Amino acid sequence: MTDNLLEVKGLKKYFPIKRGIFSKTVGYVKAVDDVSFTIKQGETLGLVGESGCGKTTTGRAILRLIEPTAGSVKFEGEEVTTMSPHRLREMRRQMQIIFQDPYSSLNPRITVGGMLTEILKVHGLRKTDAEIKDRVNELLELVGLSPLHARRYPHEFSGGQRQRIGIARALSVEPKFIVCDEPVSALDVSIQSQVLNLLMDLQEKFGLTYLFIAHDLSVVKHISDRVAVMYLGEVVEITDYKTLYDSPLAPYTEALLSAVPIANPRAKRERIVLTGDVPSPANVPSGCYFHPRCPKVMPECSSVHPLLAEDEPDHSVRCIIYPNSWPASVTIPERIRSGKQRETVEAAA
Repeated sequence: MTDNLLEVKGLKKYFPIKRGIFSKTVGYVKAVDDVSFTIKQGETLGLVGESGCGKTTTGRAILRLIEPTAGSVKFEGEEVTTMSPHRLREMRRQMQIIFQDPYSSLNPRITVGGMLTEILKVHGLRKTDAEIKDRVNELLELVGLSPLHARRYPHEFSGGQRQRIGIARALSVEPKFIVCDEPVSALDVSIQSQVLNLLMDLQEKFGLTYLFIAHDLSVVKHISDRVAVMYLGEVVEITDYKTLYDSPLAPYTEALLSAVPIANPRAKRERIVLTGDVPSPANVPSGCYFHPRCPKVMPECSSVHPLLAEDEPDHSVRCIIYPNSWPASVTIPERIRSGKQRETVEAAA
């Protein structure tokens, strides 16, 4: 038995590129390419990276809102990717999502109360009309809204209020696990903190487990227990938030952290400026995907594709500076095996 609520292993999602009269497949967009991680009960795993790196696709593939190309997703030990439609519908009560855009994720033709009522009826969570009404009022109060708001339509609410309605919708089926897909990125900074505090309060009250997707590292630090960093469809580093912010191992993580604003104007931090643009997931570079932009690039980076491996206890990294990341089929150079290359790179940094 394991205390992991969710186990993702080797998850892939490739979108075919089709051309010509007969829509012949000429290639694939590797949106998610061999992603693996676990999330414990009651934990929040932050998933961060640049736009287009595959964060949202990962979250949706886990819930099978889009079908994964390959890999395994186990929820409470049960394989999600091979579930029958009937069993998947039952499982969806335990796995919910809060969408990024509060303006397009709500049906404009249905009142908030009607939206929540429909969910309760479909899943048979309440029997009588009085029970349903009480539950709708309870859900609205849980997210800081008034029961009177049940009679309003989505366009009558602000962005922050709409996101609270999205949270209420996710909570309505009493889930154990919620994918938070950049839930505060479309909100003002003053509203972001309110929504984040609400999510943390609800997690403590109901024992919820979150996969929190974001591109803002300061937001992720505020809410996450552990953080996974993605680049071009791959996880390049994963550890607890304190270790990641204090002692990052992957060069890409170091570059991301150097771009986080510092509140103290007198504090100084060396800015790591990456050259070039993010490569296309339809035409990924050979070897390490990050090597065309990496400030610590080595000759082997263009030919050896590193593995995500544990370099320190509970701290995994994907970089050939670290011997554990080398594939078993490739001979590790002596300077890497002895740690000399790592010392040289750290001294240069």
